[in-house]
Amino acid sequence: MSRPLNTADTLGLGFMLLAFFLGAGNWIFPPMAGQQAGHEVLPATLGFLITAVGLPLLGVISLAAARGGLAQLGRYLPAGASLLLALAIYIVMVPGFGIPRTALVAFEMGFKPFFTEVNQDFLLAGFSLGYFSLTFWLALNPSKLLNRIGKFIAPLMLVLIAVLGYVVFTAPLAPIGEGQGEFVATPFTKGFLEGYMTMDLLAAMLFGVLIINTLKDKGVEAQRHQYSSLILGGSIAAIGLACVYIILFYMGATSHSVAPGAANGGEVFTLYMSASMGLGGQLVLAFVVGLACLTTAVGGTSACAEYFVERWPKLSYRPTLFVLVAICTLVANIGLSALIGAFIPVLFAVYPLAIVLVLLNLSAKWLPAPTRTFCWAAVFALLFGLCDAARFLGILDKIPGIELLDSVPLFDLGLGWVVPVLLVVVLTVIGPREEAPTETSAVQDNGDS
Repeated sequence: MSRPLNTADTLGLGFMLLAFFLGAGNWIFPPMAGQQAGHEVLPATLGFLITAVGLPLLGVISLAAARGGLAQLGRYLPAGASLLLALAIYIVMVPGFGIPRTALVAFEMGFKPFFTEVNQDFLLAGFSLGYFSLTFWLALNPSKLLNRIGKFIAPLMLVLIAVLGYVVFTAPLAPIGEGQGEFVATPFTKGFLEGYMTMDLLAAMLFGVLIINTLKDKGVEAQRHQYSSLILGGSIAAIGLACVYIILFYMGATSHSVAPGAANGGEVFTLYMSASMGLGGQLVLAFVVGLACLTTAVGGTSACAEYFVERWPKLSYRPTLFVLVAICTLVANIGLSALIGAFIPVLFAVYPLAIVLVLLNLSAKWLPAPTRTFCWAAVFALLFGLCDAARFLGILDKIPGIELLDSVPLFDLGLGWVVPVLLVVVLTVIGPREEAPTETSAVQDNGDS
């Protein structure tokens, strides 16, 4: 018989979600954005919170609406398209980029500063091997993740974050500095787009099957109980995320005297903590970032392994998990800068599509023609996402006829998909009703149920 989570398990779920979301990008992008925003830190932070907190919260809630994970979020798309989308997100988020990045950020910010005289290539190889060995061990039993992470590791991490917040707000190292670049002209929009880099919306989609299975293991079977549990747990995680981002943005905004001309947010963070707390600050930084990245790695590899096992039942969990962890170990040794440079265009391409799928899933039961709405909205979101990726790569102007898109509202800001998708939704809503909407991938492909 289905029942909602009790108070302790609800808190555990919220803390587990927070730990899963607080991965690598959450620590390196906000400090840099805060430094560049300067006096425009407030609107920049608000824009960032929408994509890095609000959308992931909606993503978590949409899992209950879709009654499953990533495959169910694309259930109104053609089966092949839904499968390709799921595979693309899982590959990008786990072995291709997201999880190796957690190891690299933990290494750069929490480990490397203490071993500056050691050969860095060998140091990274040894660190990544140990990091992913621990990841493998913690992820071996997914049913224990709520207890291991939500009720132990995450609360410890919150204590360390509270220490960080106290230091940043009670003893800032400098007044808020001047803004730079696009943050001066369009701080809110720039902050909104910077929120893409955390990949938290994709993380919500990635962790879907793991979260739903965790609820089922606790006896939460009915959709209404899953809704209430995910809303409460997701809200706890969202509040925690918002607090962390506000701390990091303010840190960045007051860091210009200790980290002038910093190359990235990790450098801002490291220099700030070293200047404000010395060795103690470096130790707090090492533990906070290390725990945050590790929990994300555990959740990501476990979710990906569970997806592959449920999608292809002939696979077994442990060997699949081992292969994923082994690939992550190899990819992590490429280096942080090379990894980020290679995959940022991918994020620009897929993020609009992810946003559209989450929002449409939350409203699917009110759509008269959900299959038509999902398909056309997905097409326009992906097309404009590809244009944003081409702009980042510097090849947009080389596309024949691309100047025709200059008249599309918000196109120059990287949000050209918004108005076309809204028009598609309106046109399909006022069109004829579908007699029997088809949920393709969830039924035909044996997805993340």
